[in-house]
Amino acid sequence: MLRGARAALAFLTRLPAGALHADDFARAPAWFATVGLLIGALQALVFAVAALLWPLELAALLAVAVGLLITGGLHEDGLADLFDGLGSGRPKERALEIMRDSQIGSFGALALGLAMAARIMALATLGPLACVALIAGQAGSRGLMAILLRTGPYLRSSGAGTGMTGPFGARGAALLGAALVFGFGLLGWYAGWAVLGGIAGLLIGAGLIRIWAMNRLGGLTGDVFGAAQVLGDIGFLLGVLACL
Repeated sequence: MLRGARAALAFLTRLPAGALHADDFARAPAWFATVGLLIGALQALVFAVAALLWPLELAALLAVAVGLLITGGLHEDGLADLFDGLGSGRPKERALEIMRDSQIGSFGALALGLAMAARIMALATLGPLACVALIAGQAGSRGLMAILLRTGPYLRSSGAGTGMTGPFGARGAALLGAALVFGFGLLGWYAGWAVLGGIAGLLIGAGLIRIWAMNRLGGLTGDVFGAAQVLGDIGFLLGVLACL
């Protein structure tokens, strides 16, 4: 089971996870929300320390920057690729080719810039609540990404997600659920019913990405999962703010 945790850590972050086998990644999605808790906790620590020294806007910027360093911008890269491909208005096969291109286009750059600005502004506006919102949002958005990965349909015959598309199993579902309950419960302790607004925003943000991809591509790819994580996380923060 712990090999699945290490596989999730290796897949979602740049943190050292040790030697792994390809089979270990089949168990990784059950640990996605737990890894999200870790990422969010590290970001929250940076935000809390920075807020003691500088304005909240700078603290939020540093927290977002640390998240990018930890993950290597994995999900943000997916967001940019998806918006480049689907924003082009080209047919399915051409859109997929554009999504594979390592160079960022205008649609991707605009989406990435707006996403980063929305995250920073939302965190700065949340103030002290940003710490627990980071933990809950990072767990929730990666937990939802795991659910999307498991439910599919996965479009590519090869790629990073092909070995992680099977069912969770009872233990995996319990592990994922426990991490989500912990993250949402922590925020609920401090923000009350505003956590429900966050969950609604999470589902709306990620859901819109899934609907867009299904309508245009007829399935999901790694870029779709990355974009769903980013938009789900932003939706979560905005949903919490809307209910405070």
